[in-house]
Amino acid sequence: MQGEPFVRRYRGSDRAQLAEICVRTAHEGGDSSGMYPDPELMPTIFAYPYVELEPEFALVLDNGMGRAVGYVLGVPDTVAFVHRFRDEWLPVVSERFPVPEPDGGTAADMMAGLLHTPERMVLSELAAYPAHLHIDVLPEWQGRGYGRVLMGALLAALREHGVPAVHLCMVQANTGARAFYDRLGFELLDVVDPGPVWYLGRSTDTQGMSGR
Repeated sequence: MQGEPFVRRYRGSDRAQLAEICVRTAHEGGDSSGMYPDPELMPTIFAYPYVELEPEFALVLDNGMGRAVGYVLGVPDTVAFVHRFRDEWLPVVSERFPVPEPDGGTAADMMAGLLHTPERMVLSELAAYPAHLHIDVLPEWQGRGYGRVLMGALLAALREHGVPAVHLCMVQANTGARAFYDRLGFELLDVVDPGPVWYLGRSTDTQGMSGR
């Protein structure tokens, strides 16, 4: 019998679902399946390092039967995370995903370039928002308030850890996500030449975040 969906800490048995959620939401909020020769590429950049390096801030939406159908992954200190990403994570995955050739122009090359340049996450304009996060929910579970619940849980965890504010980076083409973040009180941050992305930030104060 299925129970009520709820938010819980990530556990190792969620890894396959974590990858599925990441892949199915990685292309401007939509499905990236088939876009990359190795389906592990996107989770290796945007999901696995968070649960490996900062498991305390990895939360999932459980469908009530033990299956993760959404997640929010955060780090309290982006600068420290970037150092650990380079020193601890890249050595583990570089053989499978090597540095792309300088003239590589495929989508996979572009993503591998992101993997090997974690320093891109550190921007002076974001110093007042030391934490950052990724949140993704499977399409069939979107629009039901669970994203708000996930976000509230992470903000509360960051606040308890003493982190005052958090930021995120999102592709501008994902207009649905921008509307979601606007409703949750995220504001556009002024970043010089951000390219095709927006940087959004907000306090970790969870006032007004309860409910679905």
